[in-house]
Amino acid sequence: MGDYYTDFVRALEIGRPPNIQRLFPNSKALIVSGKVIDRALIKKGKAMTIAANGRNSIVIRGALRAAQRARATIIIEIARSESNYCLVNMWNIAMYVNSFMNELGITVPVAVHADHFAIKTEADVEPAKTVIPSIFDAGITSIAIDASHLTDDKNLLANITLSRYIPRWAGYETEVGEIKGAEGLSTVEDALFLIQGLNANRIYPDWIALNNGTTHGIQDSDAGIQVELTSEIHKALKKYGISGAQHGTSGNNKERLKRIAEETNTTKANVATALQMLSWGVKVNEYGNAILNEDGSFAKVPDQGMSDELWSEMVEYAESKSLKGGNYKKLNLPFEPKLLSQPREIRERMEYAVEDFVYDLLVNVFNASDTADLAIETILRAGSYYLGPKGHPLEDPEEWTYEKILGKGAGIQADVTAEGGNYDD
Repeated sequence: MGDYYTDFVRALEIGRPPNIQRLFPNSKALIVSGKVIDRALIKKGKAMTIAANGRNSIVIRGALRAAQRARATIIIEIARSESNYCLVNMWNIAMYVNSFMNELGITVPVAVHADHFAIKTEADVEPAKTVIPSIFDAGITSIAIDASHLTDDKNLLANITLSRYIPRWAGYETEVGEIKGAEGLSTVEDALFLIQGLNANRIYPDWIALNNGTTHGIQDSDAGIQVELTSEIHKALKKYGISGAQHGTSGNNKERLKRIAEETNTTKANVATALQMLSWGVKVNEYGNAILNEDGSFAKVPDQGMSDELWSEMVEYAESKSLKGGNYKKLNLPFEPKLLSQPREIRERMEYAVEDFVYDLLVNVFNASDTADLAIETILRAGSYYLGPKGHPLEDPEEWTYEKILGKGAGIQADVTAEGGNYDD
C-alpha cells in the first residue's frame, strides 16, 4: 500500500457504495458500508468502534472529530424511533454526515447506520419492504433489523423476509432476546436458532446484538453487560462468521467495556444517551450516566454544554410536557434550532465535550485507533465497495423450512415475558 492520502483518494474512487456515489458525486467523504468497518476492527483484533447515535448535529460533529483525531473508523447512526423525536432521521443523516465530513476534512472511513429498525408486530413486516429501500436511497449504508420483540420463530422469519430488501454490499445487523424483558438474558440456544436459520437460508449478517445484561438510555445502576455470557454466545457462533454489536454501553465502566473488546467478538458498540447529555453539559459519572440532583432533576455543569439560560428554558419546557429522565431525548427536535443558534464558542465547547469523550473511548477503551488505515487497506485489497459475506453455507435448508422453523421455535419460547423489552434506543 502507498501513503495514507494516496490510498484514501483511491478508496474514494472505488470504496463508496452506489447510493453514496449517486447522492454525493463530488464528495470527498469516504462513507462506506458497515462491512468495511467490521472487517477493519476484526483485522485490528480485540477492538471495537463506537456507533454514535447522532441525535443532534453537534454530537455528529464531535464524534467525527474524535474519529479523525484517533485515525479510527466510526459508525454514525440513528434509530428508527429516534427519527420521530430528532431533527436528524434515517432519511437525512447521510446528508449531515457527508456535509460535516467535507467541512471538517474528515478522511477516515465512516458508515451510516439505521439502528433498531424495529419490527414489533408481524404487521410491521409488509410496510418495511418499502421503507427499507427508501432509507438506502437516502444514503444509509448499514442497517439493524430488530425483530427481537417477536418470538424467536417470527424474529427469524421477519429477518429472512426483510434481508431481501437490504443491498448485498450493505452492513447488516440482527438481534435476539429483547422479548424476554430486562431480566431475561439471551442464551446460546436463542442466538444459534436465529443465526442457523439465517445461514440455512444463505443469509449472513455482519453483527448480532444480544440481550446480555444492559438496557438503553439512563441506567439506574452499573450492573451492566455480562461479559462471560457474551463471550460464551460469541464462541458458539464463531463458525458462522458473525461479530457482536453491543447496545446500551452507557452505564458500564471503562474496565467492563475494555473486557467486551478484549474477551468477546464485538466490533460495534452503541453509545447514545451519554453523548447527548455531554453535548448539553449535563454532569455524568464514570459510567456515562447522568448525575441527578436531590430532587431527581439533571445536574447541569455551569459553563459547559449549552448556555445556562438555554438549559433553564429546556428544563421549563420539559416540565410543561411532563418529560423526565430518559424522555429528555424528546427535547432534541424542538431545541435543535435553539442549540445551533447559540454563539460559536458555546457550540464549539459542546462539540469538544463529545469529541474528548469519544476519543478517549476509541483510543483508551475500545482499541480502535489506526483502524482507518486497515479499513482503507480492506477496500483496496477488495478493489471494490463490496466485500462479500463473512459466512458461508453450513446448515441444511431442508431443516429450516417455514413449518420446521415454527416447530423449532415453539420449543424455546418458555421464558418470554408478557411485556417484553423496550429498548428502541
